[in-house]
Amino acid sequence: MKKIKVKLKSGSYDVLMAAGLLRNAGREVKRLLPSPHARVFVVTSPNVRRHWGPVLEQSLQRAGVGHQVLEMNDGEPAKKLSTVEQLAEQMVDARADRHSLVIALGGGVIGDCAGFLAAVFMRGVPVVQVPTTVLAQVDASIGGKTGVNLRAGKNLVGAFHQPAVVLVDPEVLSTLADREFRAGLFESLKAGVIRDAQLFDFMEKHAQKILGRDPKALEKVITASIQVKARVVSSDERESGLRRILNYGHTIGHALEAATRYSYFLHGEAIAWGMIAAANIGRAMKTCKAQTADRIITAVRAYGPLPPVTSIPGEILPRLVADKKTVGGVVHFVLPQAIGKVKVVNNVPIEVVERAVEQLKNNG
Repeated sequence: MKKIKVKLKSGSYDVLMAAGLLRNAGREVKRLLPSPHARVFVVTSPNVRRHWGPVLEQSLQRAGVGHQVLEMNDGEPAKKLSTVEQLAEQMVDARADRHSLVIALGGGVIGDCAGFLAAVFMRGVPVVQVPTTVLAQVDASIGGKTGVNLRAGKNLVGAFHQPAVVLVDPEVLSTLADREFRAGLFESLKAGVIRDAQLFDFMEKHAQKILGRDPKALEKVITASIQVKARVVSSDERESGLRRILNYGHTIGHALEAATRYSYFLHGEAIAWGMIAAANIGRAMKTCKAQTADRIITAVRAYGPLPPVTSIPGEILPRLVADKKTVGGVVHFVLPQAIGKVKVVNNVPIEVVERAVEQLKNNG
């Protein structure tokens, strides 16, 4: 079993990774219970529950951990305050108290909603993240960012609430649809661009192996991605400095999601387009060489295809101002300098952004 520690001033926790780990999740959960009589609530979706719910529930039963399953819809349209309210009402009906514990079994949407539920229920109960998608395993489940969307933008209501532990089992990816699988890999590419040139090189050279779900190649990608996220979060828990680099591709990516009402792109696909846009903006702003931008764009395309961009700049630009990374009306972009190195820039002319969005409409 691999153990990657996220070291925070507020308290450290482990990301544990091993094939078959879900079968032993009950043992890990039991040692984290706030009290011997703690009530455990598994938040998941019907689809994830059908595939992996029995494995987790049997593991909890073997460990003597009583639990109740709460279901919510998957996908970005379900990531809203009313979903969290419904889950909280169910917990109250089940007599949950301050000694309860929440387990998030699912992808990024489940993890964000269940994490936010744990953050606000009775002012905070522990959460265990059990990610079942590539995107959640390499990024969303680590770092304590939880929240929901508003019509105006992505993740505008949320809280920092670090998990008690993250349990990563690559075996659960076997039931993931190809489109979901590919979408998650864009977050790993992002990790390579911002902080790990070796990871980027590996993904650049071994795209077919990774897309073919070769176990060793996939484990290497997941492990390296987790290590990047853990190092960045450990240095900046609440996004006051270094952690902002994790938003590479997210500024325009989030705007694309909002403009299409979160029903057209998968999150990773929108981020992929955002990475292409940021590479083109970096080229225009001369933060990076043209060949660096080309490498990023070529690597992103190797993990496609991507749904075409149909939004026009007039639909995207107002969304950028509503982005939670905007400060004082000034939009901040994370732009590449070299593979493995990026910088935060706040002086990008509006015409450069417009041109980058137009380029996306013309297939990047």
